[in-house]
Amino acid sequence: MRFDPVDPPRRFRAGRLAEVEMSDTGRLALEPDEQVTLTTPSGGEYDVARKSWGFYATPSVDRRLPSFGLRACLATNPDGQRFVLLVERGHEEEFAAYRDEQGLTVEWLDA
Repeated sequence: MRFDPVDPPRRFRAGRLAEVEMSDTGRLALEPDEQVTLTTPSGGEYDVARKSWGFYATPSVDRRLPSFGLRACLATNPDGQRFVLLVERGHEEEFAAYRDEQGLTVEWLDA
C-alpha cells in the first residue's frame, strides 16, 4: 500500500447545485489482494479490497456492511448518473434530506 497526500488539498465544488465544498486529500494505491478499512467516529467500517481484476468496492451489502453500521443503495441523480452510496446507521434523516435536496432516486441494495 502506498499513500500519497495531496498537500495542499485540492478543493472543488460538488452536488447538483455545486453547494458542497470537497477536499481531495490524497491517493491510496493498493496492490492485488490488499485491503484498507475506512472508519467513522461511531465505529462504522468500510473495506475496499484490491484484486488483480479490479476492486471489491464494498463488503457484502447484506451481511458485513450492515454489521459495520452501513447500508448500501444505488442512487440515480436527475441527469441519470448512478452512484453507490453507503448510509451510516443513525444518519437516515440526514440522508433523506440530502436525497431530496439532490433529487436522487434510491434503490436499497440490501432489501
